[in-house]
Amino acid sequence: MKRKKFAALLCVLSLAVMLPGGDTPVPAAAPAEVTLDNPPLVALTFDDGPRSSTTGPLLDGLALREVPATFFLVGSRILGNEDLVRRMAAEGHQIGIHTYDHVELKGLSRRDFDLQVGKTRALIASLAGEGNYWLRPPYGLLDKNAESWCGGPVILWSVDPEDWKDKDIDRIVAAVTEHVSDGDIILLHDLFPSSAQAALRIVDALLARGYCFVTVEQLMAERGVTPEAGARYRKIN
Repeated sequence: MKRKKFAALLCVLSLAVMLPGGDTPVPAAAPAEVTLDNPPLVALTFDDGPRSSTTGPLLDGLALREVPATFFLVGSRILGNEDLVRRMAAEGHQIGIHTYDHVELKGLSRRDFDLQVGKTRALIASLAGEGNYWLRPPYGLLDKNAESWCGGPVILWSVDPEDWKDKDIDRIVAAVTEHVSDGDIILLHDLFPSSAQAALRIVDALLARGYCFVTVEQLMAERGVTPEAGARYRKIN
């Protein structure tokens, strides 16, 4: 456990070097090297929650390791799990929108889009305060209308272990750790106990390799990327 905490501390110290007042951030095109001054950055993201039986223990594990993540929430699943949303905000995690009913954002009227995205945004804001709650569309699908209505960047992913397929923890961990690289956005789902367990094993493995975990918003800020409304982002490097 001491090794995990030490790795997390090194991650925090490394980021401090790149924050305003420290050295100039590395340009987006620059190659990443595993050094204390320039650690590879990765964003761990979770879709489809919250669920008390899995999201709660996951938050416990992330807190123990001092690792932030980004949670894209389904609005209908927030009801009864409001304390988890408040906890995410209090513990420094980024919160985003995954629609109210986990529906595809193609072919919707503006009214239906607002019921799915706007309603979820308002619900999150009522619990976590006003903020920038970015969108991840279910299945990664949306049309031009949805792009113009979303009010912020569209966050997709670059590493997808398809953790919903077989819930094989070893396979999920390998699918991420064997393919991840600097600037990746990892997709997992906090609905499944297997995914929560795999996520913590992934964190431990990548911390040991010198990776630093950040939220998607922090990843973009560290790389000097200005988020644009309607633009799609898969990897930030």
